[in-house]
Amino acid sequence: MSHCGKQEKAKGAGENAKIVVRNARRDGMDLLKKAQKNDGLPEDTQKEAETEIQKLTDKKVKAVDELVAAKEKDIMTV
Repeated sequence: MSHCGKQEKAKGAGENAKIVVRNARRDGMDLLKKAQKNDGLPEDTQKEAETEIQKLTDKKVKAVDELVAAKEKDIMTV
């Protein structure tokens, strides 16, 4: 497999990982909305939790991007 093919594979794996992270964010946001609607979760608590979920999502997406960049660099040095 060529360097370019390996890089594309790494990028694809990174994109798939980011999709998983974003899906988890969506699921968490949905659960918060349901809890606020059905269980009386205070709206300010919901908003704070949504902010934390977004921060975690951003952190994990950045980590995936950094891993992919490091892997691409590694591939190019082989």
